[in-house]
Amino acid sequence: MEWNQEQDVLILAVESSCDETAAAVVKNGREVLSNVISSQIALHTQFGGVVPEIASRKHMEKINQVIAQALKDAGVSLEEITAIGVTYGPGLVGALLVGVAEAKALAWAAKKPLVGVHHIEGHVSANYIEHPDLEPPFVCLIVSGGHTHLVVVRDYGEFEIIGRTRDDAAGEAFDKVARAVGLGYPGGPKVDKTAKEGNPHAVEFPRAKVEGSPYDFSFSGLKSAVLNYINKARMTGQEICVPDLVASFQNAVVEALVSRAVLAAKEYGYDKLAIAGGVASNSALRAAMEEACAREGLKFYRPSPIYCTDNAAMIGAAAYYEYRKGVRHGWDLNAVPNLKLGER
Repeated sequence: MEWNQEQDVLILAVESSCDETAAAVVKNGREVLSNVISSQIALHTQFGGVVPEIASRKHMEKINQVIAQALKDAGVSLEEITAIGVTYGPGLVGALLVGVAEAKALAWAAKKPLVGVHHIEGHVSANYIEHPDLEPPFVCLIVSGGHTHLVVVRDYGEFEIIGRTRDDAAGEAFDKVARAVGLGYPGGPKVDKTAKEGNPHAVEFPRAKVEGSPYDFSFSGLKSAVLNYINKARMTGQEICVPDLVASFQNAVVEALVSRAVLAAKEYGYDKLAIAGGVASNSALRAAMEEACAREGLKFYRPSPIYCTDNAAMIGAAAYYEYRKGVRHGWDLNAVPNLKLGER
């Protein structure tokens, strides 16, 4: 089935890379007709993080219901769908396999083309949903629990990675610090909320620079500095003001992210800067990025928080552009847990 420019393209998208079972119907890559997310946060909170085996089992339990709901909310039948898009990596292998197996079964039964999508490409594509004017090329900062990348989006689905973290991802650092101060899981939203009550300049934590790589990030030193501060305070009987501590930590992370992203946009000569990924829903990062872009004369793009965290609408947007390029996957499509950005 070839793409006809006259016809609307309806993508049924499936996302199951971590602990959200999600399905969506997206029209022409930009219009979300439905976006259904079944979150497992409450289930994993008691373990302080995602347990892969539990996540996989929950996906199996929920995936048919979520897809049926997405089709119902969109008011379309499976027959009316043009193609089926699915995240096949990176992510938890068991979780990914549930989504991939489901998408292959649906595509085979309904005789629809199958389009495998890179999860991070999905995060970048979330920006297309709410910004009809946004088209490549532009610079995008991708920040999540597993990834911190600075990329030039050359074209739809075409990326040049110009910066990356050398150790911890930003979201990973948020989770570890949240756990250390007793805020629990999920760390990102809890740090964001608690930091609003604190002084971001109470503690001056280090900002690491990577020698010879101006766009790379390093967060392990910052994480260690926070843990050392906590240990020292406990050993000397000092009281820790948690809001001040996490506000200061968050400020150090945000400063590192914003400064490099703005530098990259200016030095590469782009006037458009976007953010993507779960940490892109952080209110301090969004505010700082908005302020920096306004100061530097850059257009700033960010998805609504619901499209920053894992969802299938972003996968539907990415799948649309892959479909238009002629990308089709066969029944041998498999989960690739360590899939790199730009790999096929």
